[in-house]
Amino acid sequence: MKVIIKKKIYRVISFLVLVVVIVQFIQPRFENPRVTGDITAPAEVKTILKRACFDCHSNETKLVWFDRISPVSWMVAKDIRDGRNAFNFSAWNNLPAAQQKDKFWEIVNHALSGVMPLKEYTMMHPSAKLSESDLAVLKNYVSGMAYTETYDSSKATEESAQFNQWQKGNGIQFIPVASNGVAYDPDYKNWQAISTTDAFSNGTMRVIFGNAVAIRAIKEKNTRHWPDGTVLAKVQWDQLADHEGNIHTGKFNQIEYMVKDEKKYASTEGWGWARFKTPDLVPDDKDAMFATKCINCHRPVKDLDNVFTFPIEQ
Repeated sequence: MKVIIKKKIYRVISFLVLVVVIVQFIQPRFENPRVTGDITAPAEVKTILKRACFDCHSNETKLVWFDRISPVSWMVAKDIRDGRNAFNFSAWNNLPAAQQKDKFWEIVNHALSGVMPLKEYTMMHPSAKLSESDLAVLKNYVSGMAYTETYDSSKATEESAQFNQWQKGNGIQFIPVASNGVAYDPDYKNWQAISTTDAFSNGTMRVIFGNAVAIRAIKEKNTRHWPDGTVLAKVQWDQLADHEGNIHTGKFNQIEYMVKDEKKYASTEGWGWARFKTPDLVPDDKDAMFATKCINCHRPVKDLDNVFTFPIEQ
């Protein structure tokens, strides 16, 4: 009996070894395209970025030996592809200056919240872990980009003109719809505010609203997997300073929606994404990859159902 068991174990082990050997011949193609534009930052900042971010978010990926072992290599290739699609330091100059600033704020916020670098990556690449001193360096650098709010009469004039236009009823005459079917929903103004964010880098303020389904999910602590029918709306305004220096919402800039429907939006992690810009609410989906870019940005919080928003306790 023991001999038979040993033979079976030997066969299983032999089979597994054979499978491991065979899959080594099925390797993804790793390429480092040409670097077209590097990020400009102080040496200490760039050193941290190169160590913690560049392997997935640049064309300067450096693989270690175990990154090339299948099936690990397949996961590594996917992470690199997703990382470069989210943002690529090697093509940084393709972004306008304002977007570079916004993107860097986003990068540092991801780092401070602990969602980047990915934990599964740092487990195998411990040198990529960000220390408290690393985070302090990044935070100090990005704080230097902060938008300094001062009274701006032109902003006040724009805000007043926009308000007067709405008061006269010269708003939109139809409901705009994004190419993926997500429609502008004017009822968000009656929804409950669940969180706020500030983009200190560009002088804007955002309030996140949730529809009734979202509010019920929050009350039931069901936000690790938001139910179908959830709609989150993030509204962005200019920051407006009055003569006393008080900050409040100014001119409306845009509204973004996340609509949960597991089946309809299965290709983008169960969420439909849309952005409507300016008071004319123009759908921002000229780029066919718009929704893909959204989910790539949110993918670091996949364990939180791709939602960055931490709802205020109800």
